[in-house]
Amino acid sequence: MPLEDYKDIIASAASITTIGQMLSGVPICYNIVKQGNTENVDVMPFLGGTAISVLMFEYSNILKDDAMKQVNWFGLILNTAYLLCYYIYTNDKKKVRFQSFRALLFVGVLISYAKLESTDKVEYRFGIIITALFMLLIAAPLFSLKEIIQTQCSAILPLPMILTGTLVSFQWLLYGIIIKNNFFVFQNVIGLGLSVIQLALCIIYPRTPKIKPE
Repeated sequence: MPLEDYKDIIASAASITTIGQMLSGVPICYNIVKQGNTENVDVMPFLGGTAISVLMFEYSNILKDDAMKQVNWFGLILNTAYLLCYYIYTNDKKKVRFQSFRALLFVGVLISYAKLESTDKVEYRFGIIITALFMLLIAAPLFSLKEIIQTQCSAILPLPMILTGTLVSFQWLLYGIIIKNNFFVFQNVIGLGLSVIQLALCIIYPRTPKIKPE
């Protein structure tokens, strides 16, 4: 049977797995509430997740893809809730408001561009923008590569998110091949590659730091 016959099954599986990945922020927020502050927790994953969800929702509108719409609508609700939780417990609300304003302004500019661009070009050009931002979000944990190598420890890498991210990228890659969307394929090939690299680091370096002798 051709791969197209499995389009709805793959879309449903990818949607469910993506929702599972989005729920990875729940234990983070639980720890924030438990300790009563946002110490050692960065707001950028929540801000980035919210911004990407809005932009991906707009992209799904351009593609007229209902499966992507549902997933990214759910992602927007979750990331907004995470961001609200962070804001309630942070001691630097002014900084969070400023960062949120910048993110909102950035997203607003891109959405306005998508609305104004001609219909025969917007899918291609907006797809490039989405792909670049998506790659930055996935590659974010690799910014700590130097620290991982120096400490010989991969505990800083969010293993559950990486595992689910690998599965999500693989499933959406298949879906992109089915709907013949080159940007979607390219996006998830890179995403899958970055996830595999991070998984390799988790295998090479232990999750617990080495105890240095006194």
